[in-house]
Amino acid sequence: MIETRGIYAKLGLLTCCLAGFMISQAWAAELPKESVLPLTLATKAAHAAVEKCLEDGYRVSATVVDQGGNIRAVFRQDGAGPHTIDSSRKKAYTSASMKEPTAKLAELVAKMPVVQGLQHMNDHMLLLGGGLPIKIDEQVVGGIGVGGAPGGHLDTACAQAGLNSIGVAINAEVEK
Repeated sequence: MIETRGIYAKLGLLTCCLAGFMISQAWAAELPKESVLPLTLATKAAHAAVEKCLEDGYRVSATVVDQGGNIRAVFRQDGAGPHTIDSSRKKAYTSASMKEPTAKLAELVAKMPVVQGLQHMNDHMLLLGGGLPIKIDEQVVGGIGVGGAPGGHLDTACAQAGLNSIGVAINAEVEK
Protein backbone atom coordinates (compact mmCIF):
# COMPACT_ATOMS: atom_id res chain seq x y z
CA MET A 1 0.00 0.00 0.00
CA ILE A 2 2.85 2.40 0.76
CA GLU A 3 4.34 1.90 -2.71
CA THR A 4 1.01 2.79 -4.37
CA ARG A 5 0.77 6.08 -2.46
CA GLY A 6 4.31 7.00 -3.50
CA ILE A 7 3.54 6.34 -7.16
CA TYR A 8 0.34 8.40 -7.00
CA ALA A 9 2.18 11.22 -5.24
CA LYS A 10 4.88 11.24 -7.94
CA LEU A 11 2.27 11.14 -10.72
CA GLY A 12 0.38 14.00 -9.09
CA LEU A 13 3.54 16.08 -8.80
CA LEU A 14 4.50 15.32 -12.40
CA THR A 15 0.99 16.27 -13.59
CA CYS A 16 1.14 19.61 -11.72
CA CYS A 17 4.57 20.40 -13.16
CA LEU A 18 3.44 19.56 -16.68
CA ALA A 19 0.28 21.66 -16.32
CA GLY A 20 2.30 24.60 -14.99
CA PHE A 21 4.73 24.33 -17.88
CA MET A 22 1.90 24.26 -20.42
CA ILE A 23 0.22 27.31 -18.86
CA SER A 24 3.48 29.28 -18.80
CA GLN A 25 4.09 28.43 -22.47
CA ALA A 26 0.61 29.64 -23.39
CA TRP A 27 1.19 32.95 -21.57
CA ALA A 28 4.63 33.36 -23.12
CA ALA A 29 3.17 32.91 -26.60
CA GLU A 30 0.99 35.99 -26.02
CA LEU A 31 3.87 38.27 -25.00
CA PRO A 32 4.87 40.87 -27.59
CA LYS A 33 8.21 40.44 -29.32
CA GLU A 34 10.56 43.43 -29.53
CA SER A 35 13.87 43.89 -31.27
CA VAL A 36 16.65 45.20 -29.08
CA LEU A 37 19.47 47.51 -30.11
CA PRO A 38 22.66 45.67 -29.08
CA LEU A 39 25.20 47.64 -27.06
CA THR A 40 27.92 46.89 -29.62
CA LEU A 41 25.92 48.60 -32.39
CA ALA A 42 24.95 51.53 -30.17
CA THR A 43 28.58 52.10 -29.23
CA LYS A 44 29.80 51.79 -32.81
CA ALA A 45 27.19 54.28 -34.08
CA ALA A 46 27.91 56.88 -31.39
CA HIS A 47 31.66 56.60 -31.93
CA ALA A 48 31.34 56.92 -35.72
CA ALA A 49 29.11 60.00 -35.35
CA VAL A 50 31.61 61.76 -33.08
CA GLU A 51 34.50 60.82 -35.36
CA LYS A 52 32.69 62.17 -38.45
CA CYS A 53 32.08 65.50 -36.76
CA LEU A 54 35.71 65.66 -35.59
CA GLU A 55 36.87 65.06 -39.19
CA ASP A 56 34.65 67.98 -40.21
CA GLY A 57 36.17 70.16 -37.47
CA TYR A 58 33.38 70.00 -34.87
CA ARG A 59 33.63 68.80 -31.29
CA VAL A 60 30.32 67.17 -30.39
CA SER A 61 28.61 64.61 -28.23
CA ALA A 62 26.61 61.69 -29.58
CA THR A 63 24.05 59.65 -27.68
CA VAL A 64 22.25 56.47 -28.69
CA VAL A 65 19.09 55.41 -26.89
CA ASP A 66 16.88 52.32 -27.15
CA GLN A 67 13.21 52.40 -28.18
CA GLY A 68 12.23 53.35 -24.64
CA GLY A 69 14.59 56.33 -24.56
CA ASN A 70 17.09 54.63 -22.25
CA ILE A 71 20.71 55.57 -22.90
CA ARG A 72 22.76 52.82 -24.57
CA ALA A 73 25.91 54.80 -25.43
CA VAL A 74 27.29 58.32 -25.01
CA PHE A 75 30.47 59.75 -26.51
CA ARG A 76 31.70 63.28 -25.84
CA GLN A 77 34.61 64.46 -27.94
CA ASP A 78 37.47 66.16 -26.08
CA GLY A 79 36.70 69.86 -26.00
CA ALA A 80 32.97 69.51 -26.69
CA GLY A 81 30.83 71.88 -24.66
CA PRO A 82 29.10 70.52 -21.56
CA HIS A 83 25.67 71.32 -23.06
CA THR A 84 26.28 68.91 -25.95
CA ILE A 85 25.62 65.84 -23.83
CA ASP A 86 22.06 66.96 -22.95
CA SER A 87 21.44 68.16 -26.49
CA SER A 88 22.47 64.84 -28.05
CA ARG A 89 20.49 62.82 -25.50
CA LYS A 90 17.33 64.83 -26.03
CA LYS A 91 17.61 64.60 -29.81
CA ALA A 92 18.11 60.83 -29.60
CA TYR A 93 15.13 60.49 -27.25
CA THR A 94 12.91 62.65 -29.45
CA SER A 95 13.72 60.78 -32.66
CA ALA A 96 13.26 57.38 -30.98
CA SER A 97 9.97 58.26 -29.28
CA MET A 98 8.47 60.14 -32.24
CA LYS A 99 9.99 57.71 -34.80
CA GLU A 100 11.06 60.61 -37.01
CA PRO A 101 14.16 62.73 -37.62
CA THR A 102 14.21 65.72 -35.28
CA ALA A 103 14.81 68.12 -38.20
CA LYS A 104 11.57 66.90 -39.78
CA LEU A 105 9.71 67.45 -36.51
CA ALA A 106 11.19 70.93 -36.11
CA GLU A 107 10.07 71.78 -39.64
CA LEU A 108 6.59 70.45 -38.90
CA VAL A 109 6.29 72.63 -35.80
CA ALA A 110 7.44 75.69 -37.75
CA LYS A 111 4.89 75.08 -40.52
CA MET A 112 1.98 74.03 -38.30
CA PRO A 113 1.63 76.13 -35.14
CA VAL A 114 -1.14 73.81 -33.95
CA VAL A 115 1.49 71.12 -33.16
CA GLN A 116 3.89 73.42 -31.27
CA GLY A 117 2.94 71.60 -28.10
CA LEU A 118 5.18 68.74 -29.22
CA GLN A 119 8.25 70.70 -28.18
CA HIS A 120 6.89 71.01 -24.64
CA MET A 121 5.54 67.47 -24.32
CA ASN A 122 8.13 66.65 -21.66
CA ASP A 123 11.59 67.72 -20.51
CA HIS A 124 13.27 65.15 -22.75
CA MET A 125 12.11 66.51 -26.13
CA LEU A 126 14.33 68.67 -28.34
CA LEU A 127 13.14 69.62 -31.79
CA LEU A 128 16.40 70.64 -33.44
CA GLY A 129 18.19 68.88 -36.28
CA GLY A 130 20.61 66.16 -35.27
CA GLY A 131 18.40 63.27 -34.14
CA LEU A 132 17.57 60.23 -36.25
CA PRO A 133 15.51 57.14 -35.44
CA ILE A 134 17.30 53.80 -35.69
CA LYS A 135 15.18 51.38 -37.71
CA ILE A 136 16.03 47.71 -38.12
CA ASP A 137 13.63 45.61 -40.22
CA GLU A 138 11.16 48.52 -40.32
CA GLN A 139 10.98 48.62 -36.51
CA VAL A 140 12.32 51.59 -34.54
CA VAL A 141 14.77 50.16 -32.01
CA GLY A 142 16.24 53.44 -30.84
CA GLY A 143 17.55 56.83 -31.81
CA ILE A 144 20.85 58.62 -32.27
CA GLY A 145 21.40 62.26 -31.46
CA VAL A 146 24.35 64.56 -32.07
CA GLY A 147 24.81 67.96 -30.50
CA GLY A 148 27.50 70.60 -30.76
CA ALA A 149 28.14 71.33 -34.43
CA PRO A 150 27.22 74.86 -35.59
CA GLY A 151 23.92 73.82 -37.16
CA GLY A 152 21.38 71.03 -36.96
CA HIS A 153 22.15 69.97 -40.53
CA LEU A 154 25.76 69.30 -39.51
CA ASP A 155 24.66 67.33 -36.45
CA THR A 156 22.31 65.34 -38.70
CA ALA A 157 25.13 64.51 -41.12
CA CYS A 158 27.19 63.14 -38.23
CA ALA A 159 24.25 61.14 -36.89
CA GLN A 160 23.77 59.72 -40.38
CA ALA A 161 27.45 58.69 -40.41
CA GLY A 162 26.79 56.84 -37.16
CA LEU A 163 23.88 54.98 -38.73
CA ASN A 164 25.90 54.23 -41.85
CA SER A 165 28.59 52.64 -39.70
CA ILE A 166 26.13 50.00 -38.49
CA GLY A 167 24.45 49.49 -41.85
CA VAL A 168 21.21 51.31 -41.03
CA ALA A 169 19.78 53.60 -43.69
CA ILE A 170 17.38 56.40 -42.97
CA ASN A 171 15.00 57.51 -45.66
CA ALA A 172 15.06 61.14 -44.63
CA GLU A 173 17.04 63.77 -46.44
CA VAL A 174 20.01 65.19 -44.61
CA GLU A 175 19.59 68.95 -44.56
CA LYS A 176 21.96 70.97 -46.70
